[in-house]
Order: sequence, then structure tokens, then C-alpha cells
Amino acid sequence: MRPLFGALLLISSTVFAQQNTPVSQRSTIETSRRSIRQDVPMTNAIRKAFAAGTRDFSGKPGPAYWQLETDFNIQASLDPATQTITGTEKILVHNNSKDDLKTLVLRLDHNVFRADVPRGGSTPAEATEGMVVTAVKVAGKEIDLTLPAPVGREAATPAQTTVRDLNRTIATIVLKEPVKAGTKTELEIAWHTKLPGGPNGRGHRMTQRFDDRLFQPTQWFPRLAKYDDMRGWETSPYLGPAEFFNNFGKFDVRITVPAGWLVSGTGVLQNPEEVLTETARKRLATVLNSNDEITIVGEDEAGPGKATAAGDQLTWHFAADKVNDFAWATAGKFVWKATRATIPGKGPIPVHMFYLPERAKLFERAGAITRHALEYYSALWAPYPFPQMTLQDGPSAGMEYPMVINSNQGAADHETAHQWWPMVVGTNETRYGWMDEGFNQYMNILSAADSKGVPYNLDGLGQRYGQMSGDEEEAPMMWSANDAGNGYRFQTYGKTPLMLSMLGGVVGDDAVIKAMKEYTKVWSFKHPSPWDYMFFMNNALGQNLDWFWYYWLFTTESVNGSIQQVKADKDKTIVTIHQAGEMPSPVVLKVEFETEGPAIKTLSNAKMLDATTAVVTWPVSVWFNGSRTFNAELNFGKRKIRKITLDPNGRFPDNNVKDNVWEK
Repeated sequence: MRPLFGALLLISSTVFAQQNTPVSQRSTIETSRRSIRQDVPMTNAIRKAFAAGTRDFSGKPGPAYWQLETDFNIQASLDPATQTITGTEKILVHNNSKDDLKTLVLRLDHNVFRADVPRGGSTPAEATEGMVVTAVKVAGKEIDLTLPAPVGREAATPAQTTVRDLNRTIATIVLKEPVKAGTKTELEIAWHTKLPGGPNGRGHRMTQRFDDRLFQPTQWFPRLAKYDDMRGWETSPYLGPAEFFNNFGKFDVRITVPAGWLVSGTGVLQNPEEVLTETARKRLATVLNSNDEITIVGEDEAGPGKATAAGDQLTWHFAADKVNDFAWATAGKFVWKATRATIPGKGPIPVHMFYLPERAKLFERAGAITRHALEYYSALWAPYPFPQMTLQDGPSAGMEYPMVINSNQGAADHETAHQWWPMVVGTNETRYGWMDEGFNQYMNILSAADSKGVPYNLDGLGQRYGQMSGDEEEAPMMWSANDAGNGYRFQTYGKTPLMLSMLGGVVGDDAVIKAMKEYTKVWSFKHPSPWDYMFFMNNALGQNLDWFWYYWLFTTESVNGSIQQVKADKDKTIVTIHQAGEMPSPVVLKVEFETEGPAIKTLSNAKMLDATTAVVTWPVSVWFNGSRTFNAELNFGKRKIRKITLDPNGRFPDNNVKDNVWEK
């Protein structure tokens, strides 16, 4: 026993000594080495989808991919005196999932106007009762709205169907009988909601009327929440800033307003002969003949029998297919003008503009800007798939819905671009706003250049991120946009163009655009996740860019490169490159030679820009060994080098560009 005891004592003494040996403390901000992550995190949600075969590393919909569909039949009326919409609707739910649905989740976004609900950085123009649901039926059976929803074990086998949280933005119906996989059920809902107005609204959608003269309802009816293969029900509450994630389906909508009030909205008007004058119908028939702007209803044609058909009240009937929402606007003194856009491969479609006469200057260029946007983005990504486009005046001058933008000329290009995402490519804006707003900001840069007749220029954007990286207010792009706080706007809008600028610096801008075009085609009217986008782009661009996606999407790191030293070694020049940040990047050097001297030798990784300027590139993999320095060897022969610039196009995040230049 003694030898064993002695050995144990020796081991214990060694462990004790190790635990009490002083640890060498870090003495500098920058570490001497770094670990480069070369894959992306796979969360439980995406692992679930991979296991089910609904998504995979191709980035395309998997062989078992499915999505719910919802068809709406809505009848609503607006009372301008009370500023209230009263409506009934039927929602046909197509359960195309592999799951039996034990609950149905409703989005009641207008409850954000109640005084007792959580909300983000938005302020309603006024507090209201929110969306007041007065009746709910499931499969023809009415729910007693006064019954408490079951909890605990009772929720597993409820005795009857109940609903909870009708005073929240997310409500849940607990079903007595589940909706079986592959079947349908119908929801019937009655509700009313007051549209908030006044000067105190802050944020999009927080003000939905100008007094009792103009109404611009948005997210105004009960909707079925999104149910998908990754998380089941999307139950993120509506807080104001972040937008939506909806099912695709059909809409058949009837809206009753006073006669003389024009109504614009998603879809195609089904009953023009019932609500329009003969004069207006004749004018409409000429819209597709030229790019001229046609007045359908003029400022001097207000009122029943002039702006619209005669009568007391009129019901406007709209229909739309393969859309994920419905928005509309109405006013008693709308001016209605229209022009056309010619969609490549499709032909002309009408572009409608509804605005108040005193705001006409805000719409002087709206038609031309929207035409350019529709035509340009159709060629860039995919032809605009819808039969018309409408601009609606109102307090929200920057918001998008299918076939509708609440915008004047100021945001017309940006809001039109949203017709591609999320109206065609149905991204989850609630969580991943960068896949919607961020892509939009990127394509707006391309469109703005095209409208001026100049080449687009993404130089400098990626580099600019180095000046922002590390701000504690910044949420990583993969953090839920709904919870991004003060960093929401940059996370959702601002960072993506900078990311795609760097991606263009790695693979070329034309390659990025081509891959995005293919991504749009593959995911049209479907619901891609960030992983689908990342893996699709990897395949389309022909290289594993997981390192790139990890650092841009999951972190707030930057590159911070510099030229540390330049040494001549016979005919060679050794340039020591340093990266102080955690994000790696390729090494790109612009080398400028003296105008006179021996011939410049060719290098396999170099491209001559002109007779005395070369760009030399090394792949990002030179950093994968963990070193923070790389010796870039230039062997151009005996021609003297006068200047070397690191990252000459400004594509890689850098907080100090002054140390990127060496001059002889």
C-alpha cells in the first residue's frame, strides 16, 4: 500500500503545484496568434431541417422541403368618422407540413397600439384598443373567447378548443382536434381596429391616417403566423421596428368605403365597372400604350359620380395570388395617376400613384423612378412577377407590401426593390432583417448608378466597416433583428452592403451578382434561411466561404491590415503584411513601378493594370495557420518599385488606412 500511497501523494503535489503556479498574464491588446474559424455555427433549428431533409448543404430547397399556405377571404369596411375598420375573414390553412398542428398561432399586429404591450423603438401616434377580436371559429366551430386556455397536462389533451393572448401581438389557439399533416382547415375571425393618427407617431407603421381625410392601413387584419421546418411557429412578438415573416397564398378582399373615396391596394381591381366612372375606365385603358403619365382621376374630380361611381357607399374588390400580405389606402380627395413599366420578357404593366393634391410635388418623379426600378431589378434578379404596382401616399412614406409601396418619390427605388425580397424571396425579416433590408441597400447602390448612366462602384464600402467594428451597440447580423436594440438599423440595413463589397473583393462583383441572381430564381416564393443563402453562394461561387460568412454574420470583427515592412532581397521585394483583427482576408497589393527600367517580369498571381502598375493577390488561406504576419514575395525583376498599397480598392475592414501604403 505504501508505494501506491506515495505515488498518489506525488501526483497530488504536482497537481497542487500546477494549480498554484502563477499564470502569465496578457500584457498587450493584440495577441501574437489567432485561431481562424473556417466553418459556420449550425444551430438547433438548422440541424433539425437538415435531419428532416428540408434543407442541405446545396443551399437549395431539400427534397423534403415544404411550406404552409394561407388563402384569405376578407370583407372589411371603414368608417372615417370613427377611424375604425370592421372586418370578417376566412383563412384557409393548407397544412403542407409533416406535422399535426396542435395549435394555430395568430399575428395581431395592431395590438402594438395598446398601452399595455411590449414594444421596441417605436411610438404609436395614439393608444387604441388594438385589434379587438370578437369571434373566432375553427372548422366551423365557434370558440368561447371567455374560456381560459389549458396549461400543463391539460394542454396536451384539451377538452375543447380555446384561445389565449388576444390582447397581445401573438395569440395562440389551442386545438381540441389537431390539423392533420397534409390536410386543410378554415379559420373564421371577426374583429375591429382603430387606425392611429396624430403627430406623435415615431417609426414606420405607427401612424396610419391623416386625421379623417386619408387612411393607410397596414398589418391591419388577423394573420396566421409562419410555421416552418426550422422552428415550427414563429412566435416573436411584433415590437414595431422589425417587420414580418408571412405565408404565401391567395387574397380575395372586399373593402367598403364612402362613395367618392378612391381605394388603392394589393392585387387587381375586380369590379371597376361598379366603382369607377366610365371616364376613369377609359383613361385606364390607355395607360399601357406609352410611358406618358395619365391622369385617371384629377384634383377637380372629387366626390361621388366624379372620382368614383355614384352612390352612398362602394365596395372595392381586389384579388391577388402568391402574395404574403395585403395593404391598401383610401382618401376622399386622392389624385390618381398612372404610367407603365415594361418588364423584360413580360411586357408592360401599370404603375399607379395615389396622392393628396397638396403633396403633388412629392410624386413628380415617382412614376419615372419606379419604372426604372421595376425594369432594372427585373433584369438584375428576376422579372417582376406581379400584374401591377401601386404607390400610396400617407403618413408612412417608406414601407412595402406585395404590389404596393407606401412611398413617394423619395423612397420609391428602395421600396420597389422590396418586391424581390421579401415579396418574392420570402425571408424572415423578424429574425434576419439583413436578408431583406440589407440586400435591398446593396441593390439600391447598383440601381442608383444605372439611373445615372455610370458604372456601379462598391470600392471603399468593405473597408469602411473597420471604423465601426467593435462598437458594443452593434448586434451581430445573426442576432435576431427583433432584439437588436439600438444597433437595429446598422445590423439590418447598413452592414450588408459592406459585407457584399468585401465578398466582391474576394470573388469579383460580377460573380456575386450572378450568384445572387441564381439564388433569387431558386428561392422565389419560398423561404430561405441564412444557411441556405450561405451554402448556395458557396456552391454558386465555387469555393468554401464559411470563414467569410462566420466573421461577417456571426461576429463584429474586422481585418485591420497594415504594411509593416518592405525589404529588398536581390531581385525580390518582401512585403510584411500584418492583420491585427480577428477576421482574415486575402492579401491584395497594388504595386506601382518606376516609369523607366528593365522589363517587368510576370507573376502567376499578378495582373497588370497598365504598363507600370500591377495588382498581386494571395488567397485568404495564407492566414489559416494562425499567424498574424505574412511575407508577400514580389519577384518582378530589377524594375524599381516606387509605391505599394494594401487593399487598394478598400474592400477589407480596416480602422486605419494610413498604414496601408509604403512609398519609396
